[in-house]
Amino acid sequence: MLQALGMDTAAEQVYRAMLTRPQAGVAELGACLGLPEEEVRHALDALMDLTLVRPSAERQGQVRAVSPEIGMEILVARQQAELAAQQQRVESSRVAAAQLIAEYAELRPAPAQQGVEQLTGLDRIRDRLAVLSRETTTEVMTFAPDGAHTKESIAAARPLNEQLLDRGVRLRTIYLDSVRNSPETVAYVDWLTERGGQVRTVPSLPIRMIISDRSSAVLPVSGDNPSAGALLLTGHGTLTALCALFESVWASAQPLGSARCRDERGLTGQESTVVRLLAAGHTDEAIAKRLGVSSRTARRIATDLMERLGAHSRFEAGVKAVRRGWLPARD
Repeated sequence: MLQALGMDTAAEQVYRAMLTRPQAGVAELGACLGLPEEEVRHALDALMDLTLVRPSAERQGQVRAVSPEIGMEILVARQQAELAAQQQRVESSRVAAAQLIAEYAELRPAPAQQGVEQLTGLDRIRDRLAVLSRETTTEVMTFAPDGAHTKESIAAARPLNEQLLDRGVRLRTIYLDSVRNSPETVAYVDWLTERGGQVRTVPSLPIRMIISDRSSAVLPVSGDNPSAGALLLTGHGTLTALCALFESVWASAQPLGSARCRDERGLTGQESTVVRLLAAGHTDEAIAKRLGVSSRTARRIATDLMERLGAHSRFEAGVKAVRRGWLPARD
């Protein structure tokens, strides 16, 4: 009954017994309560600490129990003092927490506008993506223009995607056509599709993008430097446009397991993209980056196309591409 006041069961039993048998010693108390003498001595020590037992003035070397009126007052006063100390610790902790929050708020850049949160640094970006992943309930749509996966990126992505799929979240990812040449990426995609994920490829993608539940999207601040930062967008109008962009690209993309088709001009999607980029004056390095391939591969594709056109320069290739119907006249 008195445990709430800091007294354990054995101490309470001994205290009650001492009140009814004030002359009893350790052995008698133990026999009366059915407790070993060692346990009775531990209980007496606890009662001494609580000042519920004091040395007897009448019996030298023995102790006595204080009256219940004094004893309960002592216990209640002790509890009140402990509660006051705990309240003081809580208040101190609340002040420290408020100071920490205030300092962090000063360091965190304020959003430029409603529906936009700026994420600075890879750690902050990864932490925010982890939170979004845990909160996602229905669908994730991703543009992945970074080319083939590495072993490290696969090891990092596999458990997160597995958790999403186990929760019934729909995963749709669009890669570049170039990942078809990466056995590791193809093996990972096979694993993903076996568990219900959907993957398609296109020759090029405009930007890296992750859309969660059609309510939030993460895009890099700079396409050339992903570590520079990212934007978390939640505005309704912005998300409507980004979801429409994804659906448009998804509709024209090819499932990874299917063979790359050629159009009526005899061009693959990758070749058609290279023709447009050549006509726009892009270098081999810029084309390689758009396709997610090496500069050497981009140069090989461009050279092959020029040979098929019978062109000796890129300008001539552009003219002949228009004549052959590979490009609209305006390009």
